Amino acid sequence: MKSRTEHDFLGEREIPSGAYYGIQTLRAVENFNISRRSISHWPEMITALAQVKKAAATANMQLGVVPAEIGGAIRSACDEIIAGSLHDQFPVDCIQGGAGTSTNMNANEVIANRALELLGREKGQYEHCHPNNHVNCCQSTNDVYPTAFRLALYNDLTALTGDMAHLQEGFANKGEEFADVLKMGRTQLQDAVPMTLGQEFSAYATTLGEDICRVREARDLVLEINLGATAIGTGINSPEGYARLATEALREQTGLPFVTSPNLVEATWDTGAYVQVSGVLKRVAVKLSKICNDLRLLSSGPRAGLNEINLPKMQPGSSIMPGKVNPVIPEVVNQVAYDIIGKDVTVSLAAEGGQLELNVMEPVIVNCLFQGIDMLRRACRVLRDRCVDGITANRDDCRRMVENSIGIITALNPLIGYEKSAAVAREALETGASVYDLVLKYKLLSKEKMDEVLSPENMMRPRFIGS
Repeated sequence: MKSRTEHDFLGEREIPSGAYYGIQTLRAVENFNISRRSISHWPEMITALAQVKKAAATANMQLGVVPAEIGGAIRSACDEIIAGSLHDQFPVDCIQGGAGTSTNMNANEVIANRALELLGREKGQYEHCHPNNHVNCCQSTNDVYPTAFRLALYNDLTALTGDMAHLQEGFANKGEEFADVLKMGRTQLQDAVPMTLGQEFSAYATTLGEDICRVREARDLVLEINLGATAIGTGINSPEGYARLATEALREQTGLPFVTSPNLVEATWDTGAYVQVSGVLKRVAVKLSKICNDLRLLSSGPRAGLNEINLPKMQPGSSIMPGKVNPVIPEVVNQVAYDIIGKDVTVSLAAEGGQLELNVMEPVIVNCLFQGIDMLRRACRVLRDRCVDGITANRDDCRRMVENSIGIITALNPLIGYEKSAAVAREALETGASVYDLVLKYKLLSKEKMDEVLSPENMMRPRFIGS
């Protein structure tokens, strides 16, 4: 294979002649064979890096610190990466030491070598466009990497709210479909009081709607950036006005209202926004997992469980038990939730592990949040498309359980009084007879009155029905 020779202050290395990355990327690939997941696995991060580099080049051209010809070539190379080109030239592992320096240098080298081609030069002729001197001019990993991360994170969280809304709509549709299905509500897994299946599913839709708002609130925190801080927030090696111009250029490119942090020293080490985002992702995961637990319970059986709903049959459930079908979609979403909960612990530890003017653990935060959001997005889609939309109600079973439940005595209490209600409940427990039948047997209420009290419309809102 043909190669070119590149050097850094540690020495020389041979780089494949066709590669757009350079020597620092090569060293990082050799050093960080950790997760087997390169940063190209997260194309949104590569796109965001190119957008930040383009904004920096724009500011540098305006300030005259990078020649217009070189700056223009850098911007054009960035445009190609933003459009999806050269993403395969980002082989550095997501998990890396150096606070993201390897990722930043990977971007600098790819952009420089493509810019060289646009200038009519050969890859590696860095005297004409240098990864550090030109592409990274007025920048540091410590402001580029977190700014790119925040841009990519904002876009990912926006996409997540769309997938959550998709799932929310599915539950809302079922809430309307099941509005007339009477069933028993349960607390502590014991019979409580009647409700409708529609109310149960509408509640799932409501809780997802609340969490969409929380995701948006956390998302807005990442709009505050430290671009222009350079190494530790002092802005060393950047001219006056660079931070303002670079941020303006990034706003113009992305259409997002990024603002420069009022204290760039604090912003360079602070990871509080990531902790907040991770906590919200955990909140969504915990609540979504609870919903999936409910779906598994409500569909348990079919003969020896609750069997109030039917989940779509997705695949045979056993290698030994013929006819068994498992709730595999809620189960996989449960497991996604467990993974996200674990990632929140990782993010918390990584954020706490920062020291002095920089948090070097940001790469693992990047990986955890990108992976968590990606899995959560897919889980929301799969749960609706392959489960929720196909759920059906076992109306007769739901009604029969209400009529046989001790819990319906609570709904009858205002009509027959506490003492008679307690006596009926006791006899029902001792004999196995249904409350419904006992009330009719002792002529405490007419069948018409019983059916009126237990009608779905009377279970859907507060209402006192006196004798």
